[in-house]
Amino acid sequence: MTVNEKIYALRKVMKENDLDAYIINGTDPHQSEYVSECWQTRAFISGFTGSAGTVIITQYDAYIWVDSRYFIQCELEIKDTEFRMKKIDGTEAETINDYLKSLGSDKSIGISAETITISEIKEYEKEGIKIKPVPDLLNIIWENRPAIPCFPVIKLSDKLCGKSVKEKIEDLRKKIKSINADCTLISSLDDIAWILNLRGSDINNCPVFISYLFIDENNAILYTSLEHFKKIKTENLLYKIEDYNNISDKLSNLNSCSIYLNPEKTNMYLYSKINKDNVKIIFGNDYSTLMKACKNTSEIEGMINAHIQDGAAMVNFFSEVYSTYTSEKYNELSLAKLLEEKRKKSKDYINPSFDTISAYKEHGAIVHYSATAQTNKDISGNGLLVLDSGGQYKMGTTDITRTLLFGKATKEQKIDYTLVLKGHLALTKQCFPQKTTGLQLDILAHQFLWNQGLNYYHGTGHGVGCRLNVHEGPQRISSHANAGKVALEEGMVISNEPGLYKEGKHGIRIENLIYVTSYMETDFGKFYKFNTLTCCPYEKKLILKEMLTAEEIEQINTYHTWVYRQLKNLVDKTSLPYLRESTLPL
Repeated sequence: MTVNEKIYALRKVMKENDLDAYIINGTDPHQSEYVSECWQTRAFISGFTGSAGTVIITQYDAYIWVDSRYFIQCELEIKDTEFRMKKIDGTEAETINDYLKSLGSDKSIGISAETITISEIKEYEKEGIKIKPVPDLLNIIWENRPAIPCFPVIKLSDKLCGKSVKEKIEDLRKKIKSINADCTLISSLDDIAWILNLRGSDINNCPVFISYLFIDENNAILYTSLEHFKKIKTENLLYKIEDYNNISDKLSNLNSCSIYLNPEKTNMYLYSKINKDNVKIIFGNDYSTLMKACKNTSEIEGMINAHIQDGAAMVNFFSEVYSTYTSEKYNELSLAKLLEEKRKKSKDYINPSFDTISAYKEHGAIVHYSATAQTNKDISGNGLLVLDSGGQYKMGTTDITRTLLFGKATKEQKIDYTLVLKGHLALTKQCFPQKTTGLQLDILAHQFLWNQGLNYYHGTGHGVGCRLNVHEGPQRISSHANAGKVALEEGMVISNEPGLYKEGKHGIRIENLIYVTSYMETDFGKFYKFNTLTCCPYEKKLILKEMLTAEEIEQINTYHTWVYRQLKNLVDKTSLPYLRESTLPL
């Protein structure tokens, strides 16, 4: 079916179910950012392939709300369909809630009960909007819908993880007992993988597997498919394994107890199964999320190792591309393929941590651009390439963005790059007192752009997992209010990625991963600083030295000296000249 035919088919099903509007948020029952094929509902109905966006369909309209990362991409992908794009981030007069209110209080608005959380329902209710959780209507119109995946999982060693499964489960039991809860349900897939020291591949590039984890005083029960455990002996595990769909029966049979739930992760379908008359519900964030975010010594060591291997692959890639691009016919897709080939030569490399963004010239201004056979741009002439990529290694996860120069740079490009770099450096070197949040630090990365009337609208930093999801909470560096809810703590890994995007011209982004570590303790309390994980040169040909302070020049030179020392014995011999030249002092 075409997109418009899907819209018409859904409207017919909506009418049969007495629904005036239907919301599709594109997530799965676990509130995952990236989802397996069977839950790629937003892409199925609209053709928009970005990782975030909200679809609302009525009998007369079809809208999709997206944030600034996807304005250009969405407009291109919904072209010639009935869908119309609405902009989030304060650039659109009508918000999602405004639109839902405009439908009238007598209208019936549905959404798949598995994809909306307790918190989201309550937020709608606060706004006077009544949402009706219903079975997934797309099941009726989606022919040959992909099945729920169940690829084999692998078990990681306690040494690699730094903590045993037994210790993690006992820590969680102590936490829930301290708030007088008898049990807890964990729905977040990366939390479950971390707690059980398991990794899967049910979602592309995310080493997780579809499951729920129930823990009480005496038992831990993993609700999943036994197909996941084809390669693991199950008799000696510290948890029981039951069928994925049995979780609803477990919750229905709870009696005279209290359960701890994360309202931002628990979907309304499961919530509806709990008998509220004789089960007390205690709400709060999953304790495992913060535990996972604060990496232990073994995990930090693994991340360091992964980034050194990744840095060597990046330098080998840069060396080959810069020495051959005038004679070879490169394009956006072939560059991404070549980088993947370089990473595959690393002894501990597994697969990408997300789909590579390779965006040349004006495509670089599309924040989350994804090259296709139709949009694939040749690398020719003078221009900038935004290359955002990452890898999953046996002991860690990487995420790096570099802006590459092909040909000659304009003065404007050099100024823009240097402004972004100054913000990146300012955040890197900042020490800060305990209890500081990412909201407080965000201005450091924006300041030099703001002073020139420039800006970027995506977050400055997101948490990163250890051989887990490349986007991990709860920490973040952003101007969004949520970034002020969680303090940065020792062991947290986070990205530092300011950027600048000029539509129709070029994009620039510079990203390193950094982690929080103790710095000093004074009469004013404990202070933290950032240590850098990413080990790869900046694009020196884009740096305007006269725009930098002596301190910034020294910071760049120190970083490049460290990069050279870490990588000189790891890169290919043919890459040594490039490594040496790219890390020489400014």
